[in-house]
Amino acid sequence: MNPLPDWTNFENRRRFLGRGRDVIGFAALQALLSQAQARPGAVATHFPAKAKRVIYLHMVGGPSQMDLFDYKPKMAEYYDKDLPDSIRQGQRLTTMTSGQARFPIAPSKYRFAQKGECGMWMNDELLPYLGQAADNICWMRSLHTEAINHEPAICAMQTGNQITGRPCLGSWASYGLGSVNDNLPSFVVLIATPTNREQEQAISPRLWSSGYLPSEYAGVSFRSKGDPILFINNPPGVPSQVRKHTIQTLNQLNELTYREVGDPETNARIQQYEMAFRMQASVPELTDLSQEPDHVFTLYGDEARKPGSFANSVLMARRLAERGVRFVQIYHNNWDHHSNVNGRMPSQCKDVDQPCHALIRDLQERGMFDDTLVIWGGEFGRTIYSQGGLSKENYGRDHHPRCFTMWMAGGGVKGGTIYGETDDFSYNIVKDPLHISDFHATVLHLLGYNHERFTYKFQGLDQRLTGVEPRRVVKELLA
Repeated sequence: MNPLPDWTNFENRRRFLGRGRDVIGFAALQALLSQAQARPGAVATHFPAKAKRVIYLHMVGGPSQMDLFDYKPKMAEYYDKDLPDSIRQGQRLTTMTSGQARFPIAPSKYRFAQKGECGMWMNDELLPYLGQAADNICWMRSLHTEAINHEPAICAMQTGNQITGRPCLGSWASYGLGSVNDNLPSFVVLIATPTNREQEQAISPRLWSSGYLPSEYAGVSFRSKGDPILFINNPPGVPSQVRKHTIQTLNQLNELTYREVGDPETNARIQQYEMAFRMQASVPELTDLSQEPDHVFTLYGDEARKPGSFANSVLMARRLAERGVRFVQIYHNNWDHHSNVNGRMPSQCKDVDQPCHALIRDLQERGMFDDTLVIWGGEFGRTIYSQGGLSKENYGRDHHPRCFTMWMAGGGVKGGTIYGETDDFSYNIVKDPLHISDFHATVLHLLGYNHERFTYKFQGLDQRLTGVEPRRVVKELLA
């Protein structure tokens, strides 16, 4: 008998029971897939899905809601007056403004107008294209979160929890819906480079981590320069047939390990090697925009021809969605406007305005709008008072988790809906509060899942995106 390998010394009760769980879970999964009658997803939906795929546009840093979508004309009367204590109500501040002697109100300097039949008030000066799609968009002006700093806030927005290590929304979608294209990942991440790079926040792979889900559901990040994915091409002198034989041999060894150990990560590694090999053929075609007709670049703008730009990333997201990728996440940085709002907001809006409108139009023209959910938003909002000094030429806004605006379009949401209201200072919610976990529950509902039943067993608990507190699907947002 061969001696046991060294790794068996680390076997424990939890690991042993976990391997038994995997066998039972595999049998249950096979049953679910049979019920789904060959549906190419991993977990059968609980009810018919409205959205088959998601394109999530995350504005890193927290866009200023009162400068974009939360119109507060009364603030013109309060210029340079301190925020009343009755409005602040002793709420938590960041260390960047907690020591200020004053909290001078800085009204938005931009022109607003009502757009569409829904009458949505929005920045008409910096968002002229997006305003044309107002009736296709569901506006949510009463989002709120507990996190007041970027790292925990963006983690909570993506994973449902301020503590790292949980699966992100894209991984949950990938786990549930599975893949419809064997040659591409089901979850892809794109990092768009902003025109203005004055104050960027760190963006790390933990934001598209699969957490305790198998690693095959983690996001695959595409690069904008060089090879879209590191090492996707064979090294010089290594023909494709040799690479294929190498991967087959590695997978045979991994299969032996998986049968002996039962670690699902080994099985995930097998699938990732095979996916990487298939992507060598599919990714170059995907990222080659030369076949896109001129009218598409007219729609998205000339920036769409520039690799790594937001417009280019959004066009790439449409191409990914067309080819069966379930979840595309785009991160656009430099929305952390602690200073120079007037100097930075125009370039930020120019980056995103035309491409967002183009994406909606493009999806409509291709018959994909009704089953593609588009999400736009940041991790929190900004304060009506100025951080630091105040002048009409230069002022900043601090973090504000109490209320902020996001929007969704397509994928079963009710276009032209305006949900939630804030006070005259865009500081507190006065109608229809919407917690970020309620938002998550609503997104899962659109994908066909009951957020309370869509779980994954980890450390003895049925873990879920929306946590253990009572959360709700916001039905007013649904078509």
